[in-house]
Amino acid sequence: MSTQTKPSPVETTYREALNQALREEMRRDERVFLLGEDIGVYGGVYAVTRGLLEEFGERRVRDTPIAESVIVGAGIGSAMGGLRPVAELQTINFSLLAMDQIVNHAAKIRYMSGGQICVPLTIRTVSGGGNQLAAQHSQSFEGWYASVPGLKVAAPFTPHDAKGLLKASIRDDNPVIFIEHSLLYSTRGPVPPEEYLVPLGQAEVRRRGKNVTLVSYSRMVGLCLAAAEKLATEGIEAEVIDLRTLRPLDIETVIASVQRTKHAVVVEEGWRTGGFGAEVASQIAERAFDYLDAPVARLAGADCPMPYAKNLELMALPSEEDIVAAAQGLLGR
Repeated sequence: MSTQTKPSPVETTYREALNQALREEMRRDERVFLLGEDIGVYGGVYAVTRGLLEEFGERRVRDTPIAESVIVGAGIGSAMGGLRPVAELQTINFSLLAMDQIVNHAAKIRYMSGGQICVPLTIRTVSGGGNQLAAQHSQSFEGWYASVPGLKVAAPFTPHDAKGLLKASIRDDNPVIFIEHSLLYSTRGPVPPEEYLVPLGQAEVRRRGKNVTLVSYSRMVGLCLAAAEKLATEGIEAEVIDLRTLRPLDIETVIASVQRTKHAVVVEEGWRTGGFGAEVASQIAERAFDYLDAPVARLAGADCPMPYAKNLELMALPSEEDIVAAAQGLLGR
């Protein structure tokens, strides 16, 4: 009896993984369509939607005016009517122009209709600094959206998760804020050629360790992994947890890790005051206090508008060295 071998994963960029997810879901379900600024002829400002107009046509890949409230409002209406729109907002900074539609409409319609009306809308957007785009284009608002009941929030780090989480988001019956980081688009990683989904609300342990838990999401996971490598040379074994989705939050995986390591460092790129890391740290303190050998450490972006100058921008963001120092401090090294 012959056994079939599974096809090997293919090295794929984050950008191409997202493109594959959109293409596969549009082929699978004719209700899926895209709308946003420059997503058709231009192929998207980050080239994620390149080639989709040619395959699916203007009816399903719809260029819109520069009007975020219109993009999201049209997405909500079409989702209520039975379609599965994927709306692209060029950056999360521009989502502020659609805050009323996102928070007061998309997030609440299912509840206010007693579950009779679903809003299967996926909003793709881009977050974070590091590109010298300055104060109005380098912000991280994922914590804002993660605080809103009725929304789901995804922030993938790897190409594998970018594809699997986007496909899962499109199939979800609730509105999902899908946040990509601009510095991840050209990163590469293995992506299975076969069909797969990554469930929303399930964290991933990226590295096993016994001395300290590093908790993060999106681009900061890469810095945590690099810091863990440095810490290992000093005999400190760090466990790295990639949250992957912020709402629903898989706090159980985090707590289980902290119970083993007795120490936790929470790392995020957004502002420290009111940041999402405070929520994670609070839940660790509430649920794992008796296991902690030291207070939970938090690393976050500086509480200032993002500077344009490269040296100042780097100072405003957490670094690999900051993570190493925080872990060393917890362990008294």
